Amino acid sequence: MNEDLIQKGAKRPKVSVGYETPDLARDQIRFAVTLPTFRRPEHLHKTLVSLQHQKFQHVFAIVVMENDTEGMQGADVAQRFFEERKTPGLVVLAHERGNCHAYNAGWGTVLDTFPNLQAIAVIDDDELAGPDWLASMEKTMTETDADIVGGPQRPVFSDRSLDRWKAHPVFKPAYETTGAVPILYSSGNVMIARKVLDAMPRPFLDPLFNFIGGGDSDFYSRCRAAGFRFAWCEDAPVFETVPDNRTEPAWLGKRSRREGAISAMLETRRKSGAAGRITSFLKSVALLGVSPFRMARLWRKTGSATMGMHHPNVAIGRFIAVFGSINEQYRTQDGG
Repeated sequence: MNEDLIQKGAKRPKVSVGYETPDLARDQIRFAVTLPTFRRPEHLHKTLVSLQHQKFQHVFAIVVMENDTEGMQGADVAQRFFEERKTPGLVVLAHERGNCHAYNAGWGTVLDTFPNLQAIAVIDDDELAGPDWLASMEKTMTETDADIVGGPQRPVFSDRSLDRWKAHPVFKPAYETTGAVPILYSSGNVMIARKVLDAMPRPFLDPLFNFIGGGDSDFYSRCRAAGFRFAWCEDAPVFETVPDNRTEPAWLGKRSRREGAISAMLETRRKSGAAGRITSFLKSVALLGVSPFRMARLWRKTGSATMGMHHPNVAIGRFIAVFGSINEQYRTQDGG
């Protein structure tokens, strides 16, 4: 495995501001929504519209992180939106490709731009937020005294006949009830208190995970080790537009194996050295051993052999992390 880039002091990525709303009242912004984008201009506009319709008592800024600085379609859409809708916002250009670079560019710029910021929220460019999204996230953060709050990402398929795939573990939320939770796993729907970002080393997300995913899980793992608290807000879903190809067995198998590989990688990071590798290997052996039984149980529950294969694929993915290479699903736009 590669050395931890954060501990080794990875170079700071190339970042610039492509656009800023005129007369942006930087001192008045208490919340910011960061929105990474890569070659989804039409859906990005829909996401921005959903953010403008928020019923939120605080003035907030929208920060779009363009990660295709050659095409700039997302940057152009965001700038036109800010100009036409008179919405406080920034367009940040993350000049180095990669999911983690985009997040780091946005989060760092937000901290440097808004001195009185309390928290950032994160939504992806293939998601839509309901009107109570931000208010619900802030309420849960306040009531639970959590530092990081996550919410469900509800898959939306083009055809209602595909809704059965919502039962697949790769689409199911980690939790179902609002309240304190031990940790989160996804950055696609989250609110993070500023004190977390002030305390954590930069880059926040390790670029090692740029194209395989898991940078968010790694970040949360380090946040938990630093003593920060997590919560879940069931009342703050976002709605993710899911391409049809993500219901195909080949894609689902890749995603399940990737989940297993990332979990094994994170385990060896938390407990480095030979002892950590042996512990992770033994856990992988155990999971592989019980996976046929877990597969059968899920198959009976859902009536789908493809869904049942999730557990063996996760176990296989753990071995891939040790003996092979992890599929870089984020090299392509559709995560294939």
